[in-house]
This record gives sequence, C-alpha cells and structure tokens, in this order.
Amino acid sequence: MPLMGGMMNHGYQCGMIWGAALAAGAQAYQLHGPGPQAETAAIIAAQRVIESFCACYSSFNCLEITDITTIMGQGKTQILPLLKFFIKGGPIGCLSMAVKYSRVAFGEINTALSETHIEAPSPPISCTAMLAQKMGASDMHTVMAAGLAGGIGLSGGACGALGAAIWINGMNSAKEGASNKVINSRASDTIDKFIRSTDFELECSEIVGRKFENIGDHAGYLRDGGCSEIIEVLATTGT
Repeated sequence: MPLMGGMMNHGYQCGMIWGAALAAGAQAYQLHGPGPQAETAAIIAAQRVIESFCACYSSFNCLEITDITTIMGQGKTQILPLLKFFIKGGPIGCLSMAVKYSRVAFGEINTALSETHIEAPSPPISCTAMLAQKMGASDMHTVMAAGLAGGIGLSGGACGALGAAIWINGMNSAKEGASNKVINSRASDTIDKFIRSTDFELECSEIVGRKFENIGDHAGYLRDGGCSEIIEVLATTGT
C-alpha cells in the first residue's frame, strides 16, 4: 500500500509496476531458488514489466499518468488536483488499468522467465537484494526485491532500494499488527531518512549520475562500493 501513488503519493513509478516487479521476483524464486541467477532473472523480468507498461501508458510515473501534482518531500497531494482526479473518475480509471495491465504483466513475466538459461554476472547482482539480506528478509523476499534495482529494472526511476525498504518494513509492521496509519507513518520516516542521505534526491539516475547500461554494469557498480552508504542507512530503518 505505501508504494501506491508512485511511492507515498510522490508521483514516481506507478504502484502497479512495483507490485508487478515483486510478482516477477516471486516467480523467479519459484523457478531458480535463491542466488544470482534468480536475482538476474528478476531484473530481466522487471525490465519487461517497465517496457510493457510504458508501451501501454506512455510513462511509468504516476504523476504523468494521473496529472496529480504532489508536494515533494511530504507525500501529500494538493487538494484541487486531487478533487479534479476524483471528479474525472480517476480511481475507476486506475482500477481499470490494474485489471488490464495485470494480464499484460503476467504474460511479460512468463515470457522473460521462459529463457532456458540466464547468465548471471558475479555477485552482488542487485542493490535491493543486498538491502533485503541486510534487513533479514527471507530468501524469497530477497529475490522478490531484486527486480526493483536501479529504480526498478534499471530504469533510473525512484530508488528501488528505498522502495524495498518501505515494502519490507511494511510487511514486518503488518506482522506486528500495526495499523495502516502506523505503516504509512513509518514509510514516511524511511523516506525522510533516505533523502537526508542523498541530498534530497529520490531518483536512482540522479543519485548515481547516470542510468545503468545493463545488469553487469549495475553489478560492477555495487562491487566497487556504489550505494553502500545508502544501503546501510536504509538497513537501519526497520530497527
């Protein structure tokens, strides 16, 4: 839930993309188990998710799809654009998109994961999988998070590690019986801690200074210590 509206209503990647990428990771885990091959497969499937979503809706950002202006850094939506969104039937449109796109995403994920052999670079493969491990996530949840790397499938959008931290903390909070209000409050705290460590940048491509060319490029960046400080910061958000 906290990932809807482009991550706490900040207007970044549509929540459907976050959900589809997590589903892709779950399927990759079922096929390959834990480890580099499964993480690589999850990223490949997440790339297909992004590509197919953009082919359907021209953009992957909630803000551009819904035209709702947000107050960056606060996760609060301005009232007039929100009212306009509801009057124009925006929520119904989003539900219709979810029904339509779920079928598309299902097909794209299965196609991406049908490759008989997926060659994985030397680990670490995914910044988000690294973070999930540090946060004590299960093997399955680690692979599920893998495809969020590089702003989801290396697309350069809002930081996938931040999204993974919000997701993992949300699951842990739900297990504790926390209310949605508490879960959202904790997600906001995670975002606040994150932006203080990135000079108030949220997008992967802005933080890194470029988009990753491929999975090997991203893996090499991680081996050289890239984003290690951010991962450490996010790993402490659940404690």
